[in-house]
Amino acid sequence: MIYGAILAGGIGSRMGNEKPKQYINIGGKPIILHTIEKFCLCSEFEEVLILCPADWVEYTKGLVKKHIVPNDKVKVIEGGDTRNETIQNAITYIENAGNLDDETIIVTHDAVRPFVTYRIIKDNIEAAQKYGACDTVVPATDTIVESQDNDIISAIPDRSKLYQGQTPQSFNAMKLQQLYRELSDEEKDILTDAAKIFVIKGQPVKLVKGENSNIKITYPYDLTVAESLLKGE
Repeated sequence: MIYGAILAGGIGSRMGNEKPKQYINIGGKPIILHTIEKFCLCSEFEEVLILCPADWVEYTKGLVKKHIVPNDKVKVIEGGDTRNETIQNAITYIENAGNLDDETIIVTHDAVRPFVTYRIIKDNIEAAQKYGACDTVVPATDTIVESQDNDIISAIPDRSKLYQGQTPQSFNAMKLQQLYRELSDEEKDILTDAAKIFVIKGQPVKLVKGENSNIKITYPYDLTVAESLLKGE
């Protein structure tokens, strides 16, 4: 089975807003609704799971009930304290439903990337089925500078071999659960996303081509860009 998991656990502190950024409006409705709608267009999903802070579960259920039709495949559940704990909550939900096996795929995506396309989602599903793990990326367009002490340049890597990570990130759910449980506390401390779990354990992660328009809405400026994208500008 194939599950979508929209990660809406962030509080959006960099946005400087009272509410989590996924609930800020663009185009007249919350960002998270745009994202949910994109996932609901994908008939391959058994269910689309929305994982959000405990205080926002009922509010999110209300949004889904009011705006997403049909919504029988959309389930709102509580996320975890970290991104990877949130994903593990999604896998636990799948396991408790009796649907976790060697073929189960989970497509994880940021709630604040509302411009994901069906093509990206479909490519993620196919790559996860074939390789066990994949990450959506675009080639790095700027020179990346490394500094070990945050003061002096220590290296300038070859840009032709560098990519900027996006989401979705998609996985064989059982394999992801297994590898996460094998991590030490020290390894968990250095995690930035779920794909790194596979990298730490020496497992391959397939690259899936993203889109420059698949932006993550993080700062107030991004809201302006998002409004322009919605208007086709």
